[in-house]
Parts: sequence; C-alpha cells; structure tokens
Amino acid sequence: MSNPIHWDAGLIRRYDKAGPRYTSYPTALQFHEGIQPGDMLWALAESRRAGRDLSLYVHIPFCANICYYCACNKVITKDRSRAVPYLQALYREIELLSEHVGRDQQVEQLHFGGGTPTFLSHEQMRGLVDKIRQHFTLHDDDIGDYSIEIDPREADWSTMGMLREVGFNRVSFGVQDIDPAVQRAVNRLQSLEQTQTIMDAARALEYRSINIDLIYGLPKQSPASFARTVDAIIQMRPERLSIFNYAHMPERFLPQRRIKSEDLPIAAAKLAMLENSVRQLTEAGYRYIGMDHFALPDDSLSLAQETGELHRNFQGYTTHGHCDLIGLGVSSISQVGDLFSQNTSDIKAYQQCLGESRLAIARGLTSGPEDHLRRAIIFQLICHFSLWFPDIEARFGIVFRDVFADRWPILEQMQTDGLIRLDDDAIEVLPAGRLLVRSICMVFDAYQQQAENGRFSRII
Repeated sequence: MSNPIHWDAGLIRRYDKAGPRYTSYPTALQFHEGIQPGDMLWALAESRRAGRDLSLYVHIPFCANICYYCACNKVITKDRSRAVPYLQALYREIELLSEHVGRDQQVEQLHFGGGTPTFLSHEQMRGLVDKIRQHFTLHDDDIGDYSIEIDPREADWSTMGMLREVGFNRVSFGVQDIDPAVQRAVNRLQSLEQTQTIMDAARALEYRSINIDLIYGLPKQSPASFARTVDAIIQMRPERLSIFNYAHMPERFLPQRRIKSEDLPIAAAKLAMLENSVRQLTEAGYRYIGMDHFALPDDSLSLAQETGELHRNFQGYTTHGHCDLIGLGVSSISQVGDLFSQNTSDIKAYQQCLGESRLAIARGLTSGPEDHLRRAIIFQLICHFSLWFPDIEARFGIVFRDVFADRWPILEQMQTDGLIRLDDDAIEVLPAGRLLVRSICMVFDAYQQQAENGRFSRII
C-alpha cells in the first residue's frame, strides 16, 4: 500500500480548519487538575501486574539559542550549569517512578526530546542514560527503538559517537529550511554542510534510522525556495521526513512575536509548498504515512502500516502502541493504561517537587469506555486510512450505525465531496482525503464542539 495522494485544492480550502493532531484521545486540551501522583502510582501498579512493556520519553528543555518559530517547552540559556539541578530532579523522578515498575517490563522505546538534548555534556548524557539503565530494563543489544533529537549546530562526530555508544540507534535532525534568508528570519543559522556532517556521522556509526524535520510557512519562504530545500534533503536520503505546517500563534508563544507578519507566505503559497513537497517526495520513492510524515518503503513505520501495527502516541507515529508511556522531565506526558498525566511546565516547580521527593504531576485525566471507543476509531483512521465497522462492533459491543447516527450525514457529505468511501461496513479514506484525515477524525471527536479551536494548528 503506497498511500497515493490526490491533490484537490478546493477540498483543502473547504476542510482545512483548526484541529487536534491526535497524538492522544482525549487530547491534552481536556486535561484537568484533578489528577494526583497517587493516580500515577496506581496506574503503574496495574501496568506492572499486567506485565506491559514500556516507552520512556525524557524531556531536556534547554537550548542555547532561541528559534523564533518554536512552540516547545524550553529554557533559553547559554549557562550549561543550569542543567545540574534539573538533572538532580530528573534522577529523583527516575528513582520514584521505577519503584513501581517491574524489572520484567522491557523498555522497547526510548526518546530524548527538548529543547536540545545535546545541551547536556557528554558526561551528563552518559550519566543520565546510565541512571535510566540502573532503574529500568533497557535492551542490552541494539533491538530497542532508542532515539534522540539533534540540533546539528550542537553536535559533532564525537557527540554522535558517544550517543551511539550509550545505546541510541535512531536520530532526528532539526533543519526546517536551508535558505539563509529564511534562517535569518527565524534566528536559526544552520548551513547545509553542518547537517551533512552530522548525517555522515550517523551513517558511518550505523544509526538505524534518520529523520529530518522541515517546516513550511516560515517567513521569507516561497514555493521555489522551499522546493530547493526539499530537493536538498532528498539527496541526503533520510529514512523519514516530517514536513510541518508552521502555526503562527504569537499571542500564545512569545518568541513568535519577533516574526514579522508581512514576511509570512500567503495561504496560496503555503499550499503550493505542500503540493510541491508531496510530489517531490513521492517521485523520490517516499511513502506518505500520514499527518506530515513520509518514510521510505523499508522503514519500520512503512512496514508497520502495511501489517496494521502502526499506532500514535505523544511521540507521534510509533510501532510500539502496546507499550505504556512514561514521561520524565518538565511538561512531559505519560499514558499508563487509562491514565494520562502531565508534569508541571514550570521548571522551578518541577525541581522543587522532586527536591521534596514528590512527583511533579500537575494535570491529566482518566479515560473511560466512550473515550476508548472513539480513540480506537480515530487512531485506526489516522494510522491506516480505513475503518472496518464489524471490528469495532465486536470489540466494543455496539452497532456502529446506531451509535454514530448523528455523524452519518457528515460522513455522507464527505463521501459526496470525495474524501472517503462510505458503505454499511466500512470507511475508506480516499487519496483526496488523506492529507485531510484530521478533519475526518474530528467527526468522531466528542470534545470538538466544546474545543477552543484557536488552541490548535490548522490542518494544512
């Protein structure tokens, strides 16, 4: 299955609205302050009894330089000593949570994100990975999916060698755009040679997979300039590419206020950038996985989609949907069984809580049977572009058409518009609907009527 895309500008204009990215359902917008550390410990106890494998996410919030487009939870500082108290808190969190995890619970997936994880020194990185190995069961061989985000300006061959030595086998590079004018406009000067050097190191050190992040819709971009960026990245042949739509929300993200609105490309130019990118990547042999993601046919994401095993969680598309996710660090999110929990986004509060040997959980929710049903539908559509009603009916003991009778007219309109094929037993997302799959998923989102759509990015 190659997931071909049919470009229909009229449909895109009609269905391109703000909506969730569905790294979870319910989404983080529904989190509330009623979740306590005790809820997390109870969920971990259930996970331990069930013997479920684990996915760990570690958030390193520090960056030496600010990128104006960034909407991540981060601390901008050139003072590397700021990492010391943070690591002390992170170590304590590892200790507290691991007390409730069984040694037979294998960590199948590990991801370091940020910020810039390589803000840490080599010694600090080794110490952190060693601490995780002491308290959780990581693979001793190279079969786990252990990944890290890299700023090519903050790494060199020795950095890549150290990361490979401690166990990382997947890497993601932030590039965004190679045009110097665009880079100046977003305060991220990064030469193509810097990226190529780190890419060469990753290849020589036999990292299993390389992802590159690009963003379209940045200031000073044009369809022609962004096409040159995509062509240059294709020549590097990463296993995966993520091409994100820049969401300009200066009222929410202060650094974006340094971007001049008049420098942003108009909507038609943004559409042309995406259309060109889809064509370029398809012609280069990449598969459209969904939700801004492309992968080579032999990449594990492509293979998981072929076998029906692709899933989504707070790390994006994943082949480890069976794992419970434990988030470590400021603002990180966990999903353990039915529980979602998120740490405080305030680094001082995070460090204070852990300094007092208290988990820094600030909010979350416990999902119920209705959430489970809708999550199964949304994730099936967003990962596999199809939904077989008898499977859902057998799993949840429902009659699909009866439960979603009020949604049926909307689905019929989507069929008339050419987004989906709808019959009594199934939904199939057609090539014209695949870029708009978030809109299709929103049909089944019980929270969307109450949602603050201004909190979400647009689909295209």
